Amino acid sequence: MAFSTSTSIIHSSPQAFLPKSRSVFSRTIRCSSSPGLTMTTQFDLKSYWATLIKEINQKLDEAIPVKYPQQIYEAMRYSVLAKGAKRSPPVMCVAACELFGGNRLAAFPTACALEMVHAASLIHDDLPCMDDDPSRRGQPSNHTVYGVDMAILAGDALFPLGFRHIVSHTPTELVPETQLLRVIAEIARAVGSTGMAAGQFLDLEGGPNAVDFVQEKKFGEMAECSAVCGGLLAGASDDEIDGLRRYGRAVGVLYQVVDDILKAKKGTGDENESKGKKGKSYVAVYGVEKAIEVAEDLRAKAKKELDGFKKYGDNVFPLYSFVDYAADRGFSIGEQV
Repeated sequence: MAFSTSTSIIHSSPQAFLPKSRSVFSRTIRCSSSPGLTMTTQFDLKSYWATLIKEINQKLDEAIPVKYPQQIYEAMRYSVLAKGAKRSPPVMCVAACELFGGNRLAAFPTACALEMVHAASLIHDDLPCMDDDPSRRGQPSNHTVYGVDMAILAGDALFPLGFRHIVSHTPTELVPETQLLRVIAEIARAVGSTGMAAGQFLDLEGGPNAVDFVQEKKFGEMAECSAVCGGLLAGASDDEIDGLRRYGRAVGVLYQVVDDILKAKKGTGDENESKGKKGKSYVAVYGVEKAIEVAEDLRAKAKKELDGFKKYGDNVFPLYSFVDYAADRGFSIGEQV
C-alpha cells in the first residue's frame, strides 16, 4: 500500500473509490530558514512495516509457548499468530514511541501485549452471541475450531497475559515504573466498560444513531490506545499524549470506514446485507457516499493532529503514512487487519 500526501481517493466520486498502487510516502517540506528552499523526504512504509512484523511475530511466538493446559494455549496461539495479520496496533505503538526518540526495544513488550489484547477482542467479537462470524483473517474463527467454551477461555487468558508481559519484559532502565503504570492503565481503559466493551454493547443493542459511538469505541479505541501507549513509553508530554489520542482514534475509525466502503463496492458487504446484520457501520446506516465524506473528514483530522509533531522531523513520517494507508490501501502488507 502506498502513501502520498498529494493525492486522495477519498476525494473521488464513490464510483472511483479504488485502491492506489504506489509504495512510497512522499512529503515536501519547506525550510523556514530559507523560504525558497524545499526538499522532498520519502518514507517507505511497506518496508518499515514488514520489518516490524517480522520482529513482532517472533516475539509473540516466544511470548506464548504451549504449556499445560495445552488446548488453551493452542487456542491462544491460533488467533495471536494467525498468518496474514497486519500487526497494526503494535506497529503504531512502536512508531509513536520512536516519534519521540524512544527505543523500540522499550516498546516491543507493550506492542506484543496490544496484539494479544487485540486478538482477544476479536475472538470474543466473533462469538455466536456477539457478531457471530464463522471466519477471521481468511481462516475459521477461534470458536469454529476450538469451540465456544475454549474460545472464551483463550480470550480471557490473553488479556492478563498481555499485562503480565508488559511488566515482566519491559526494560526498567528504558521505561520508568510510573510510565509503565500509565501504559497498563491506558490499555485497561481501552478494553473496559467505557471503551471497546461499550462499543460492542451498543453495536448489539443500540439504534442507528449510535453508529458514531460504536465506530469510535469498537474500532477507534485500539488505534488510540496503541498510539498513546507508544507516547507514554517514550515520555511524551500530556499535551502530546492528547494529540496522539485524537490522531489514533481518527485513524482507527478511518480504517474501518474505508474497509466497509471497499466491501460494499466489491459486493461482499452491500448495504442491504449490512443492515441485516447486527453490526452498525456508516455504510449500513448512511450509504457509501456519506461514508466517503466521513472518511475524508477523518483523514484531514488525523493529519491535522500530526501538525503539532513537526518539530520531531522525519520521525513523524510513519504516523503520517498510516493515515494515507488507512485511506488508500496502496500496497499489501500481510493479508488481514
